[in-house]
Amino acid sequence: MTDRVYPSAKPATNGAAAPNPAFPATKAQLYSNTRPAYRPQPHRHRRSRSRCCSCCLWIIFLLILQIFIGAICGAVFYLIYKPHRPTFSVTSLKLSTLNLTSSSKLNSRFDINVTARNPNKKLVFLYNPIAISILSKDDIDVGDGTIPAFTHGKKNTTLLKARITSSGKTLESSDVSTLKAEMKSKAGLALKVRLDTRVRVKVFGVKTPKIGIRVHCEGIKVTSLPTAKAAATASTSNAKCKVDVRVKIWKWTV
Repeated sequence: MTDRVYPSAKPATNGAAAPNPAFPATKAQLYSNTRPAYRPQPHRHRRSRSRCCSCCLWIIFLLILQIFIGAICGAVFYLIYKPHRPTFSVTSLKLSTLNLTSSSKLNSRFDINVTARNPNKKLVFLYNPIAISILSKDDIDVGDGTIPAFTHGKKNTTLLKARITSSGKTLESSDVSTLKAEMKSKAGLALKVRLDTRVRVKVFGVKTPKIGIRVHCEGIKVTSLPTAKAAATASTSNAKCKVDVRVKIWKWTV
């Protein structure tokens, strides 16, 4: 038998080789052609973090530097001027009226003399108006008043006078019972005096910012209550006053 030769479906022309048949592109090829080339992005987060860290470090450094400079200035100021706090003492206290009505209302009137001393040779104190209150032993407010603003000169002693009153102030029932028991005590009615104000310090014409101070005075006692004809004089021989500096930090006062 002889071999049969089958001609190709499309014979080549002019002796050229037949081209390969064309197939349609796959989905992977189409996706790879349309997808953009990958380009690595710069690390922006790392740079922003490093900038934030450096800013925080600079802020902390500046704060520490300010505290250090302030401490040095304070030490130099103390060594040069040797400042002392002003002192206060209750010289006299007279009670003219102190009664409680049946409707838990308080009526009172006090006349007080307070002596303020400035022991400094180079510092002048400039006081704002002073709010003054008289409290019972259990911190019940029995009268309020105001002392006008004044300038406290160097090595100066100033006598401050004030009238402290309470007219028809309503008290809580528990405060009424406590205050009545204190008024009937055989040991006498113990009282406290509290002064609140703000003060500036003046040194050679330079004024510091205002600083809050609070003065607590204890050891005051009224041995007999006033009558319609005579006021009662409190004993102030054992009275002691303490001056506290009050600094306000944001919403808190310390």
